[in-house]
Parts: sequence; C-alpha cells; structure tokens
Amino acid sequence: MKITRIGGIAALALAGALALSSCAANETPSGDGETTSDLSGTFNGAGASSQGSAQEAWIAAFQTANPDVTINYEPSGSGAGRDTFIAGGSDWAGSDSALSDDELAGDFATCAADTKALDIPTYISPIAVIFNIEGVDELNLDAATLAKIFKGDITNWNDPAIAALNEGTTFPDLAITAVHRSDDSGTTKNFADYLNKVAPEVWDADPADTFPYQSGEGAQSTSGVVDAVTNGTGTIGYADASKAGSLGTAAIKVGDEFVNYTPEAAAAVVADSPLIEGRDANDLAFQLNRTTTDPSHYPLVLVSYSIVCQEYADAAKAEFVKAYIGYITSAEGQQVAAESAGAAPLSDDLSAKVADAIASIK
Repeated sequence: MKITRIGGIAALALAGALALSSCAANETPSGDGETTSDLSGTFNGAGASSQGSAQEAWIAAFQTANPDVTINYEPSGSGAGRDTFIAGGSDWAGSDSALSDDELAGDFATCAADTKALDIPTYISPIAVIFNIEGVDELNLDAATLAKIFKGDITNWNDPAIAALNEGTTFPDLAITAVHRSDDSGTTKNFADYLNKVAPEVWDADPADTFPYQSGEGAQSTSGVVDAVTNGTGTIGYADASKAGSLGTAAIKVGDEFVNYTPEAAAAVVADSPLIEGRDANDLAFQLNRTTTDPSHYPLVLVSYSIVCQEYADAAKAEFVKAYIGYITSAEGQQVAAESAGAAPLSDDLSAKVADAIASIK
C-alpha cells in the first residue's frame, strides 16, 4: 500500500519535515529561500497496522518536503513486518513488539554483514478494549474478568462477574463474541502481556504475537477487528485506540479505580518503565510496567517501534532512514501523530535517547 494522502495534518507536519538538519535530511536551501532535498528513490516499510493513521500523515508531509522520494508502507501486522525486514524485503519495519532475543541473534538481510538491528520507539498509544452491546454505553472490567472473556471462561454478558463490576447497568442475556487478531500482532502481544502480568492466574500463556487460546473469533489486522466488533452483536475486541471510532470503550481497573484510556495516561506508564537490560545502548526496547496501581496510568499501552539497521548495506537507505525516522520521532512528527492518531508524544528524555540512536545509524 502506498500512502500519499496530503491534508491539513500534512501541512502541520511540513514545518517539521523542513526543519530536518542538512546532515539528516540532506536538504539545501534554494536561491528563492525555499528548501530543496537531495533525497531520492523509493523506500519500503511494512508492519504494525496501529501506525497506519500516523504513517499516512508522516508520509504525506515527508514526500511534500522531499518530492523525489516515494515511501510505501504496508500495514501487514507487526509479525509480518519484522519477517519482511529480516528477509530484506523492506528498509525498516513498524512493530508493536520489540525484536526478540532470538530475532536479534539472527541475520538481517537489509543490514551490513555482521551488524544488527535496533528498536527505535516511534509511536506510543493506548490499546482500547472496544465493545458493541446494544443498550450498554459504559463498561468497567478488571484484568481477571477481561482475561476470562477472551480465554472463553466467561461467555455471556449477564455473567455475575461482569455485573459485579458494573453496578446499575443491566446486561442482556446475550452470548459474548470476543474478537482477537488472527494474524501475528504486536497489539496482541501487548494485550496478552498486560493480562499475563496483572491476571496470571487466568491468562497462563506466555505473551506472544500469536493469540494463544482456541476461543472467540479471529480477524485480520486492526481494521478487521474493528469491523468485526462494529458489525457484530455482543462483540468485544482490542485495537489501537486511534481506530476505536464511535465504538464503546471499556474502562480497566487500575488500583482501586476504573480508568479510561488517554494519551497522557499511556505515556505515564512508559515514563515509569525501564529499558530491557542487556541490549545495545542504542536499542531502546521497553519492559512496560503493567502492574502499576496508580490511577493516573493506563497500563494497557503499546510502544510501537521503527526497527532499523545499525548499519545498512546500502548507504542510500541509511540516509533515507535517518531522515525519515528522524522526522517522525521529532517534536513536529510526534505532534502529527498526536493529531492524526491520538498518540502520546515521546517524552523529552526519551526523545533525546532516540535522537542519539538515530544519529548512530550508518
């Protein structure tokens, strides 16, 4: 899929794209004071569908500032995106889960020989628990009840466990259809990680990109889950919050309170989470703090990464990646993601680490 839409968001982003340094973006001012770019070529990314809306706006702005560049981003899912990048079929990958130790131990066809890839935080977003139940506008769920619904242990909306969390709401005698991702998905891994950390007595499967249980209904990609929940009856699913639209979204229990998602509450979790130990200094993969009891936090959050080479086999690809990933993680690029997709901007501290990591790309 080539994303080329240019609209109001792109106009907001353009200032950021033009502000890229001449080293990073290879741009030079022309005689009439406008900025021109020496970047050219077609470049391909693939992966997380959660980034889809943000990628539309980012790509539109970057291509406007760099008219000889064409960017294709295929929202094929995090697992497929990582596989494509590892095999050499793309110049970078978008992924809602960082590279695993096994993946890092392997080879990357896009990268220079004997070099590895880096996880660069790009997009921070809440995961919304979306639902469609006639006559029900608000829904409270704790982690154990949510886990039982998706595991298939709770199968009807009038179950006493649901009623106990939603005093004053009458639920129909209606079967629950729990919709999960059928493709390998970083959103699934983040959803499963939350349930496994907070309700391990129920969600006893290790977090992975593949949904672990033979329950519910599978749907391809974020859009597929949203469509299934929208068009079904008594449905519930999980998706990047930017795609929730007019669907109901559940509040999850954090400490003693039920918390609705906000970008700020999602960002607070990331700010309080450590990086995974034992990785390269420029690999910024997070171990997210799912078990917080602070109600100003929303622990059902994802950090979506741009997976790039530390050193590229093709210098032109390195030049493009430094410019493009540098733009989308800049203050201007992050503002575009906030406006187009409701994402939480990177913190100042994380932004500085990201800038250093991007500068190290060769």
